[in-house]
Amino acid sequence: MNLSSTKKWEYATVPLIVHATKQILDQWGEDGWELVQVLTGPDGNGLVAYLKREKA
Repeated sequence: MNLSSTKKWEYATVPLIVHATKQILDQWGEDGWELVQVLTGPDGNGLVAYLKREKA
């Protein structure tokens, strides 16, 4: 496998506000981020979005 052709990714975790979830995800999507998963936050409250995008 040629390492120079291997994709490299960066990741972000974003707390989601329930009444603004779509707007938050749309904004990150406009910046090139892809939603990977949404999970309950570490404190057991709220939601956290996990996103990734290819490094430039």
